[in-house]
Amino acid sequence: MSVYFLGIGGIGMSAIARYFLQCGKKVYGYDRTPSPLTDQLQQAGAVLHFDEDITAIPHDVEYVVYTPAVPKSHLEYIYFQEHNIPIHKRSEVLGKLTDGHFTIAVAGTHGKTTTTSMLAHLLDPYRSITAFIGGIAKNFDSNIVIHKDFDTAIVEADEFDRSFLTLHPAIAVITSMDADHLDVYGDRSHLIESFQLFANQVKDTLLIHEKVADLVRHPHKLVYGIGEACDYRISEVKMTPRTARFILTEKNGTPHHFTIGVSGQHNVTNAAAACAIGLLLGLTESQIQCQMEGFSGVKRRFDYQICRDDLVFIDDYAHHPEEIRAIVTAVKRLYADKELTVVFQPHLYTRTRDFGPQFAEVLSLADHVILLDIYPARELPIEGITSQWLLNQISSKSKVLVSKEILVPYLCENRPQVLLTVGAGDIDRLVPEIKNRL
Repeated sequence: MSVYFLGIGGIGMSAIARYFLQCGKKVYGYDRTPSPLTDQLQQAGAVLHFDEDITAIPHDVEYVVYTPAVPKSHLEYIYFQEHNIPIHKRSEVLGKLTDGHFTIAVAGTHGKTTTTSMLAHLLDPYRSITAFIGGIAKNFDSNIVIHKDFDTAIVEADEFDRSFLTLHPAIAVITSMDADHLDVYGDRSHLIESFQLFANQVKDTLLIHEKVADLVRHPHKLVYGIGEACDYRISEVKMTPRTARFILTEKNGTPHHFTIGVSGQHNVTNAAAACAIGLLLGLTESQIQCQMEGFSGVKRRFDYQICRDDLVFIDDYAHHPEEIRAIVTAVKRLYADKELTVVFQPHLYTRTRDFGPQFAEVLSLADHVILLDIYPARELPIEGITSQWLLNQISSKSKVLVSKEILVPYLCENRPQVLLTVGAGDIDRLVPEIKNRL
């Protein structure tokens, strides 16, 4: 069978493409620009092109997978429709691939990629897994883990475009439900409604963070967090720049001591969810600890690039105000005696418009703020919504708007003590050069 991917370079799309390649299928695809992900796919045997060109579509395509990020006006999408070639959303395919398997799904507006990666690393030695991850897990150097004839699927459940409603997991985690993707949902109430629909499809157990536990109903709901009433309670948190230790206490009073190979309170919370599922599945404290202390993180999630006495440089995918708050708070706690410089590339005009004041508030926590222009992704500009508009709302005394071309020279001239680059656009393409020059 030949499978064609329309928008193959996305993190979720590329994972499914790699799965089909591993299964011996012929894989073709289009994306707008080459990237490290598309390079890896080509090295693995995928045939790709980067121009909107129907003549590049092979004649033997039987099955098309597309991402909603590709507009319906795309010439290749129209071609497949006109030729009656079956077109399936990425989420539909993911639902079919996991159907019939014991599935663990991780949903939430923040934290799902790291939690999914932690679960994959935790369970890999103990169960035959296949995991679909929304980022590059460092322990696997991949966004997918594949075991032939797997018995357990671990899936990052994406709320964008209600994609997670194709999944019917045995166990699910909901990490958070902050307002996001308002271009899809309109307001937070509709987002919460979608999470409830997702919860309705969870067959056995729903593990949910205490902050949102009251917003979702489920007959077998377990709560994790720091509160005394939690079924899995986090306490005694101690952090270094590279690790974190904490105690996770079950409702029956049994304490478990864990160390993880990443830092930050948000990562402790993510790890608590992963460890709780390990306990639910019957793993011992020592089995869980053995894996979690070896967890090395996810690329672009609290991702150390430089850690010297004179300079700390961390890169993160954060693109929502609450994600930025979590990473900025974690960095400031670890390096309280140093000045923090944040470089932020806003992602989407709609998100920038919808959360402008919130972005300004959390960015103002930094000593120095450097903004790049808004990364449009799938969107057209919105009049009046620019990075300059956002910059004007930031209260930090040191703030500036620069182009991507000027960023590296600017950093070299104004050498930071602690540097944090954040954003979900193409800011990651600048990270290697920043690292080399600093």
